[in-house]
Amino acid sequence: MKPLLTCLALIAALAAPAALACTTPVSVCAHGAKGSFALIEDGRPAALLVEASADPAVRHAADGFAADLERVGGQAPQRVGDTGAARGALVVVGVLGDSPLIDALVRAGKLDADGLAGQWEAYRQAVVEHPWPGVERALVVAGADRRGAVFGLYDLSEKIGVSPWHWFADVPVQRRSGVYLTAGARHDQPKVKYRGFFINDEEPAFGTWARKRFGGINSAMYAHVFELLLRLKGNYLWPAMWTPKAFNDDDPQNMVLADAMGVVMGTTHHEPMMRAHDEWHRNTGGGVTGGRWDYASNGENLRAFWRGGIERMMSRGDGRPYESVVSLGMRGDGDEAMSEGTATRLLETIVADQRRILEEATGRPATETPQVWALYKEVQDYYDHGMTVPDDVILLFADDNWGQVRRLPTKDFDRPGGFGVYYHFDYVGGPRNYKWLNTTQVEKTWQQMDLSYRRGARAMWIVNVGDIKPVEYPLDFFMKHAWDPEAMDADALRRFPREWARASFGEEQAEAIADLVTRFSQYSARRKPELIDAGSFPLGEGIGEELDGGEFGAMVAEWDALEAQALRVKAALPAGHHDAYFQLVEHPVIAMANLYRLYYAVAWNRRLAAAGDARANVFAERARAAFARDEAISAQYHALNGGKWDGMMLQTHIGYTNWQQPEKQVMPEVKRVRATGAAPPVRFRPAAFPVAPGATAFEAPHYARKVDAAGLRWHAIAHLGRTGGAVVALPQGRPATTVEDGMRLEYDVTTAGSGDLAVQLYLVPTLDVDGGDRLRVGVSIDDGPVQVLTDSLVPAPTDTTLQAQRDWNAAVEDNARMIQARFAGVPAGRHAVKIWRLDDNVVLQKLVVAEGPLPPTYLGPAPQAAAAP
Repeated sequence: MKPLLTCLALIAALAAPAALACTTPVSVCAHGAKGSFALIEDGRPAALLVEASADPAVRHAADGFAADLERVGGQAPQRVGDTGAARGALVVVGVLGDSPLIDALVRAGKLDADGLAGQWEAYRQAVVEHPWPGVERALVVAGADRRGAVFGLYDLSEKIGVSPWHWFADVPVQRRSGVYLTAGARHDQPKVKYRGFFINDEEPAFGTWARKRFGGINSAMYAHVFELLLRLKGNYLWPAMWTPKAFNDDDPQNMVLADAMGVVMGTTHHEPMMRAHDEWHRNTGGGVTGGRWDYASNGENLRAFWRGGIERMMSRGDGRPYESVVSLGMRGDGDEAMSEGTATRLLETIVADQRRILEEATGRPATETPQVWALYKEVQDYYDHGMTVPDDVILLFADDNWGQVRRLPTKDFDRPGGFGVYYHFDYVGGPRNYKWLNTTQVEKTWQQMDLSYRRGARAMWIVNVGDIKPVEYPLDFFMKHAWDPEAMDADALRRFPREWARASFGEEQAEAIADLVTRFSQYSARRKPELIDAGSFPLGEGIGEELDGGEFGAMVAEWDALEAQALRVKAALPAGHHDAYFQLVEHPVIAMANLYRLYYAVAWNRRLAAAGDARANVFAERARAAFARDEAISAQYHALNGGKWDGMMLQTHIGYTNWQQPEKQVMPEVKRVRATGAAPPVRFRPAAFPVAPGATAFEAPHYARKVDAAGLRWHAIAHLGRTGGAVVALPQGRPATTVEDGMRLEYDVTTAGSGDLAVQLYLVPTLDVDGGDRLRVGVSIDDGPVQVLTDSLVPAPTDTTLQAQRDWNAAVEDNARMIQARFAGVPAGRHAVKIWRLDDNVVLQKLVVAEGPLPPTYLGPAPQAAAAP
């Protein structure tokens, strides 16, 4: 058992994924065993061979892998040009069918390539005995295509302890004198075809940082973005595009480098035919660009403009394009909605003309050029109203910009182009921008994207990440989920925070850091920081000698405790981890905690000042101090690692008055009270979340009984939602059930008296993804009749005129949706409240049973046992 235990110990130390062990093929171990491959021995890495004829993407990745071996072992590997120059352990990487060395091993029966050829981005890692004279053992990384080889190498890099975030978050690499790979072979490949992210809303933070560090958003900067994407096993990028940026026009080397590294480029949902929107407003003297962005009146110029984008894509020079997915369709100028009179038939004409341009410019049928049509905002309505889309085009559905997927396939599941989802971790628009910090729960992302995959969205997953830097944690999750949604099941979701923490910071503090990032994500998702002000959460009643902080005070106490924990963990980490820890864990915690304290102080200042209470002055000073500390925290971020990230935290977040960000931070107004003497001391009652007399509250996972049925099972997702987790029916994506199916949860409650009961369901916001506007859930008491509640939320991308649109606004602002059933004449005593699964994608997070009116709260009444934070 000793060798096995040693191997398992190194897996923990190297922060390899928990699913790997020294008993599985090609996994990482501390010591060699029979048949194992010495990737690093006594600090010396194995030699590395990449054929001169290899694709540039493979050569770029091999350079990265060689640097990773040096990071881990302390020495650079020997680079050899042929097997005759190799002695000892050798790593060979190439593409099946393009690599003479790998093809010869297959012909000789030394490398099993069955099932590899023709598989999108697949790779096989294999330890091969005596592959060539003088080489006792080789590690062969064979890709089915060029990115398969790239991912095969970067998969090994991550497993030996080089984080994908080693540059973009300064995650350190621990030195190892010995790293060995077990004998055998392993195969892997993605289950979602195109996986990537969108750099968006990039001013003032990302843009300022790039200009300071690289002189602009150029190929020198994008080299790091491309590498991050590939190390995350992504392949697809929408580049930064806010005016006045144009990826291909600003720096022609951008597209050259992207293709050379193996990155598939695209343009956003409103930038068709490989053209940045800003290009339309450039070079207008040539008569091709500029003018109205209107196809009916300016179609000739638009067609010429689009043709130029495709001709540039084809300018590689060998008859092949720079690898791209071409966006089709058209929105209004500057990502605005099309005019109300725009007909579905006109959009179909636009797409037909765009595909004709594709055929003429590429010399190939349109079906041979990958294309995507983003059904974003009002464009989805055209699709729902019968717009015809060519079968080979990827249909890219979208969320509502706030994390709720709007639509998923209901037909044509076998269409060649397939379906995808465009998701958001960042947004500019109504009801409020959110750009500053991560406010996304990976649990919510999992629930929505698991649903999407099971409903057939498997051709493309792309997520808007804003500036990249504030959302490293959910982006890491999103990309792992996209690689293999089937492996990322509910149990893998539960393990993810700890595995991420261990990979970034080591084993000792992994549990504590996992708890920090999980609780931060939950607390911050309750309400976007841009939406928070002094009136967001209720204070306790009165202004007595001992102040009652109420629900607001209990939230602040949670943030105080989280910040204290973050600082304790930092003190226990090696100094070399501090920069990464500040970026990934400490900064978001202390910055958000400070924001809550700022508005809490403002709330108390205004209440006390209105009563002429001199304690208002104390809170005025606390508010000013918190406002000043906000700037100091950002300055601390900008000073990290010699100023490497200077500018990245310039996003304004204090002083919103409408949906758009303020130009600069604005200190909230506070008042001073003229005092005749010293103000009384400020004292607070112990912080506690309010409980409601005459009401019983349950966190959804705390049911008394569950009844699984119809091939479904109830599953509690810890931390999902605002308080104690949520419950979903798995597997997702299944048809509606009926009361007769019996799929339900039961909660036991005892009422003090007879009378009417209100049953409030707090739901995690979700939408009807079938193209309708309702989701149903049933509620009953004991064996009484089932009331069917209908949740109707309609995203309001432009005007808000309907009640369902106003409800959607409230739901995304509050990150909860409350619906209610009323039952008359319920006798006193013990009862079972039953919640019936009817429609899919209804996610319960809290249940409140009330015998009378409830005081206003933000999170709902707390369960009695969980009132104290």
